[in-house]
This record gives sequence, structure tokens and C-alpha cells, in this order.
Amino acid sequence: MSDLLSGNTPKASEYDASSIQVLEDMEHVRLRPGMYIGGKDDRALHHMVAEIIDNSMDEAVAGHASWIELELHDNGHVTVRDNGRGIPIDPHPKDPSKSALEIIFCTLNAGGKFSGDNYETSGGLNGVGSSVVNALSDHLRVEVAKNRELFAMEFSRGVPQGKLEKIGAAPNRRGTAVTFHPDPEIFGNLQLRPSKLFAMARSKAFLFSGVEIRWKTAQPDGDTPMEATFHFPGGLADYLNEVLGKSSTYAEAPFGGTVDFKEKFGQPGKVNWAINWTPSRDGFIQSYCNTVPTPEGGTHEAGFWAAILKGIKAYGELVGNKKAGTITREDLITGGCALVSCFIREPEFVGQTKDRLATVDAQRMVENAVRDHFDNWLAADTKSAGAILDFLVLRAEERLRRRQEKETARKSATKKLRLPGKLTDCTSKDRAGTELFIVEGDSAGGSGKGARNRVNQALLPLKGKILNVLGAASNKLHTNSEINDLCEALGVGMGSKFNLDDLRYDKIIIMTDADVDGAHIAALLMTFFYTQMRPMIDAGHLYLACPPLYRLTQGARRVYVADDAEKDLYLEKGLGGKGKIDLQRFKGLGEMDAKDLKETTMDPATRKLIKVTVQEDIAGETADLVERLMGKKPELRFQYIQENARFVEELDV
Repeated sequence: MSDLLSGNTPKASEYDASSIQVLEDMEHVRLRPGMYIGGKDDRALHHMVAEIIDNSMDEAVAGHASWIELELHDNGHVTVRDNGRGIPIDPHPKDPSKSALEIIFCTLNAGGKFSGDNYETSGGLNGVGSSVVNALSDHLRVEVAKNRELFAMEFSRGVPQGKLEKIGAAPNRRGTAVTFHPDPEIFGNLQLRPSKLFAMARSKAFLFSGVEIRWKTAQPDGDTPMEATFHFPGGLADYLNEVLGKSSTYAEAPFGGTVDFKEKFGQPGKVNWAINWTPSRDGFIQSYCNTVPTPEGGTHEAGFWAAILKGIKAYGELVGNKKAGTITREDLITGGCALVSCFIREPEFVGQTKDRLATVDAQRMVENAVRDHFDNWLAADTKSAGAILDFLVLRAEERLRRRQEKETARKSATKKLRLPGKLTDCTSKDRAGTELFIVEGDSAGGSGKGARNRVNQALLPLKGKILNVLGAASNKLHTNSEINDLCEALGVGMGSKFNLDDLRYDKIIIMTDADVDGAHIAALLMTFFYTQMRPMIDAGHLYLACPPLYRLTQGARRVYVADDAEKDLYLEKGLGGKGKIDLQRFKGLGEMDAKDLKETTMDPATRKLIKVTVQEDIAGETADLVERLMGKKPELRFQYIQENARFVEELDV
């Protein structure tokens, strides 16, 4: 105490310049892999392969490579080869002691795709992919064949194991080969799966008809062949025909095409597409930008659907079908099976994993390009056009009929839920576009009421943690008041009584605090929906909100961040404003002002949602994992914790 009074702080409490850690690029990637590749799960593991393949695809799209080979070895290593120009191996001008190859694989934000001089369009833009894969691999080897000579360099966890070496002559070889093994310290017991890599290789061949993709594996699984070669001159139309198989369709052949943006708009790039409608299965859309999958869609998808919707309405007006005006995008997607692939210069993605395209110009260019061709196609093939129009009008009539039924159901459900602090409904009478936010507690519900859009956003506060449906006796499930209120608000029953058509909202959004308790509540709710309302998840109606953990303010600049890693980066680099950075940690949604909650979590224009899905090829593994973590056997949970504890990052709670 005397030290404190005298101003002499004890040594253990000193906070000075020596307390500030500066992590090298590779160290930071390994410490926070989620910032660069989305996490440490199966999806992130396979995304590493996609990052390397996309580099080779960029070479192919630019016209420098004609084939790409993907090989999975029996020791878990994977190799991606191409016959492109080869990664530059000469000394880098800014650091002549290192080759350009070493800079690319060891430095974040280093690459040849920033200026646009080397690639008109590319999937990699930030110079992050190769270096991140290197950092998260316990072994990586790069071989480059240039000028009839072969060079090689090896790394381990992002650290060079020697200088770039000349191996020998390579008179009949050119291009790059990258072989790597995902680090078990990061990914644990997860293994690269042949079936998933095989599907990845095949899709890349469909996306660019000018490239041949070669597949090899030493460890086939199921129906996955050991070797295969893909080359599809018909591109996306071939892909769609293969996906639909023998399903009956309203058009004899898909509506597909390609438009060069440079010829039409004077900008580099192009768009490819294919679409058909079928009564045999649910509709879907798979979109890509610069061969990178965009599962959350984005501006290119919006432009595509806008073109199709305007085109079909115009055709309906042309042939005198007055009901065509009632068709909406929801009707188009029902039974509409579509593939859209665009190539643009310097695309803007949401996040490093590139799940959604945000480039504004893409919407305009795709819409204008597709619309002209769609109008001509409908006029030329009146038989297909008439069949599609009749189908879509029927879908619109069915939707309107369901809407009338929902209006009655909504009034009925609202009357039943006359509980204080319970359902705060929206005013919209149509399910399309409506959202139900499930929040924890009345305080969060109060903030949510001020932040919501009354027209289409509803709120249902819950009292703490709901029942764990896997850990409880079956008789408790039907007598639990929170679960019964939830079912009434949704307008559906549980288990075998669940009917997707009865669902009263388009999006069900779990919005819990950004802390451990909030994550637990979200896990309980997802377990409930997974076991009792699985079709709702399969149809894409369940989402997780992403509220921020911190708000940082510097002068007039203000940012919201989701975790400590992002906070630390801003504290280190600043916000671009003046003065000291003010830091506020949100202890819960109830502490947030309605303005903050709307801007960060509820406004579709600025928020981020995570769609809850079940990956079909590992559906059995998902069921087993849910049972292990949430079931009645605590010993299984204990075993899982023991097996995976070493992969959990230290939490600051």
C-alpha cells in the first residue's frame, strides 16, 4: 500500500511500452484464424484448398493456364498444380534479400492482383489467401517451373525452412504446384474429404469452360472416383442440366448465355448464367464471382433476379396476361433453378471468406446484360415462355391465397399471446419479408422495440434459457410455457405436427447477447429448431444475429466491433478521427441504445446475419455432434471437451 501512496507502482502491475505486443503477420493469422478464413471448422479447412485453387483459376481466366490439377494424397497433403506463368521467383524490389515468392507466402496484403495490370478479373484481391494457407499449414512446399528451370521453397507454419532453391532443368514443364498439409494444432482431427474436394474441382470446370480440371485422390470415399477429368464447353448450361438430371422442366433447354461487359459497358468482365424451372424440386440459386462461390448472394444475384422478374412481367403484359403483374421474386425462386457467374474487376466482398458480393455496379451490369437476352429468348421460344408464365402465375395465386390464410392465422396467434412482454407483432399481413427476432429478456425486447421496423419486424422476448429439448424428458417439452409461446408465435407445431406452410415469418432470427450466456441460449434454440422444426432450417428461414461487443469512438468517427481481436486492431491503428479512442463494451443488448441496435443488428442495410444450415454431405455427423453436446449423456460432452480443449483460444470473460 505504501508503494501505491508514494506513486511507486509494483513491478507486476507496470503497463508501459514493453506491455504492447506486436505480432508478425503469420503469428497473427495463427492466433486469430477466424479473422482470415472464418474459423477452425470443416468449412474453413476446405476453404484453404479453395484459396489455392482460386489462384490457379485466375491464371486460367486470364488466358495463361489451360489445365489445373487437384490431388489429395494418402498422408493428408493436398496439391494444386497448373500450367500458368508460375509465381515470380526473382528478388523483390522492396526487399532484394527475399524472392517475390517468399513475400507472397509470408506477407499479408502482398500479391499481383492489386493494380489490375496482371489480371483483369480475379478471385483474390487482398493478397491474403496464400499467406494465410501457409500460416495454417504445418508443411507447405511451392514448386515453380519458369524459363525451363524448376525452383522450390518449403515452409512450416508460415516460417521459411530455407531459401528458394533451384532444383534443376524443367524443359517440358511450366506453372506452379503448391502442396500443403493443414496444421493439426489449428484444425485438430478434421480431415480433408475427397467428396467435397471432388465437388469443388467439378464446379470450377463448369464456371470457366476454357479450363480442364484434373482430379486425383489416393483415398476415395463413397462414389468419389480416384481420377477424373472435367472439361465442359457448355459451361453453366451443362452444369444445370447435370444438376436437374431427368427432372421435367418447363423449358426444353435452359435459358443461358454470356455477355462481355467490355463490349456492352466498356468495363472488363462478363456474366454467365443458366436458369430453368421445374415442378419436380425446390428452386435454388448458386452464384459465383470470379469463380469464387458466394453462398449469401449479393449484388450480382439481385441484378439477375431483377432482370428475370421485369422480363417475365413484360412478356405477360405483351401476351395480355393480366395476372403476370402479381408475380414477385419469391414466385420466381419457387421451382427456379439458377446458376450465375460474373467476372468483374476489383470486386468488393463482405469478409475475407467472400460469402457475399457487395459491388454496386455488378447489379446494374448483370441486370442490363441478362434482361436483353431474356426478352429475346421469351419472344423466340413462345412455348417455353408460355409454360413458365403459367407456372409462375399459379405460384403467385398460391402465394396470395396463403397470405390471406396467414392474415387470419396471425390475428389468431396474436390473440392467444396476450401475455405482458411477449410477442410484439409487425403490421405486415404477408409472410414475405417479415422477421421475428427472438431475444433474451424484457430489457433486450425494449431496445428492440425502439430499433425495429414496425412494418415487417416482430419481437418475442424469452425468459432466460429455454429447455434443452435433448436433455429433458419428452413430457416436459409440451408443458414448457416458453416453448409453447414460441410455437404459437411462429404459428406451427413441433415434430411430426410441424408444417412449413404454417410458418408466419420469413426469417426467424435468434438475437442474443454477444457473451457466453448468449451463445448458450442460441445453442439451446438451435437445438430446439434442429430437432423439432428441421424443415424450417432446410428451407433457409433460421438466422443468427451478429450484435457487436464493443463501440469505439474517436472524434466524429465511430465503429462497432464483434470481438477482442478486431477491437485490438482498431486500438492499434486508430479510427482515422481525432483525439483519444473511447471504448464501450456492451454487456448485453438491453444496454444498447435503440439507435445502436438498429444500426448494427436489425437494419438489413447495415447488419450481418448468419444463416443456419445443415450440410447435407455430413448430415449424419451433425446429428451425432448435436447429440454429443446437447444430449442426456454428460460423459460424451466431457469426452468432447477433453479431445478439443487444446484448440480453444483463451477467452477474456
